[in-house]
Amino acid sequence: MTDLSLFGQRFSSGSGILTLMDDLGNALAKGNMLMMGGGNPGHIPEVQEVMRKRFLELGEDPAQFQRLIGIYDPPRGEEEFLSVLAEMLNDEYNWDIGSANICLTNGSQGGFFLLFNMLAGFFKESGRKKILLPVTPEYIGYADLGLCDNFFRAVKPKIEYIDDDLFKYRVDFDALRVGDDIGAICVSRPTNPTGNVLTDEEVQGLAAVADEHGIPLIIDNAYGVPFPGIVYTDAAPFFGENVIVCMSLSKFGLPAVRTGIVIASEEVVSTLSGINAILNLAPGSFGAMLTTEIIRSREILRLSKEVIQPYYKEKMEKAVAWVREYFYDIEYRLHVPEGAMFLWLWFEGLPISSTELYEKLKKRKVLVVSGEFFFPGLEEEWQHSRECIRLTYSQDEEDVRQGLEIIGEEVRKIEVRKNFAKD
Repeated sequence: MTDLSLFGQRFSSGSGILTLMDDLGNALAKGNMLMMGGGNPGHIPEVQEVMRKRFLELGEDPAQFQRLIGIYDPPRGEEEFLSVLAEMLNDEYNWDIGSANICLTNGSQGGFFLLFNMLAGFFKESGRKKILLPVTPEYIGYADLGLCDNFFRAVKPKIEYIDDDLFKYRVDFDALRVGDDIGAICVSRPTNPTGNVLTDEEVQGLAAVADEHGIPLIIDNAYGVPFPGIVYTDAAPFFGENVIVCMSLSKFGLPAVRTGIVIASEEVVSTLSGINAILNLAPGSFGAMLTTEIIRSREILRLSKEVIQPYYKEKMEKAVAWVREYFYDIEYRLHVPEGAMFLWLWFEGLPISSTELYEKLKKRKVLVVSGEFFFPGLEEEWQHSRECIRLTYSQDEEDVRQGLEIIGEEVRKIEVRKNFAKD
């Protein structure tokens, strides 16, 4: 066996995101699995047709095709794309940015790896710093991005109970402690895994806390406004002097082009592009060139508002109706599905862990994700973290319906055994 460095060991050991991607790959290879675990976006015909036409236009234009496959972009990314994106954000949302405020990365996951390790870890003068996650649970993909242990600190949210079967996480500003050991605050909006959308007031409050301590607020906007716009409640795009907004083309319907977008101060972008140059020479051109014209024309906004958001909202409403149909007699709560493409189910008092439930469901050919992976940086014990699962409703509707029916059956068996043991 090759002797691995600490770096090699870190990224070859078990992790939530590695388990998720391995399970997804194996399930796809074997077939006959109800795929309710991953975050792959749905295949929306109207969006794919727009992209197909643009792809053909690039291929038929010799000069454009040569740029697409034969020329390195600058380390910040394709210049025309950066310029038209800045122009759109300024015109539509008064952001006051230029192309020097934008850097592309080879996927948003890679972008977060670079940003997190720029802003946290070990510092020559000030010691060690962490990334603060102000609302846990948070995205599974963050957990293993740090190059050292104990890279995150997470804060438990307030839980608001809504109606008979819903709940919502809210930022607990009273519990938010930002010391000299915090290098940045990071939050996803909408949140993966819960579908939570922080209110405008919560985002502004977090930005104020970050400003007070002279650190950035990172907003993971992979599902958010203005594109792909998978948000079912009021939420305004947000940017500021000390804010880093991370966007992506993946959930717009282009996960395979691996295009992450970081919008930040010129200083942050300059540092990020320098790292890009060292690690990648340049980010890939494909996603940028494929979408430049639909950004210039604002077609990206129309597709997000009129096609993508309604597509997922309809799927969400059907999934919620099936939850209520199949879970009517079991103890559950559902996080208010305000955005993204996930349902976050809480089985309060579940006598087994969500990982054990995940294994039971996998045997029934239903692939979900155990909620235990979504609490990086939480230092205190919290039973709630072992009582939740995440599932996606982005794929085939009949698969989602069948999967929810089977989940209901398995949880019902567990609750029957629990009640029998009590008696």
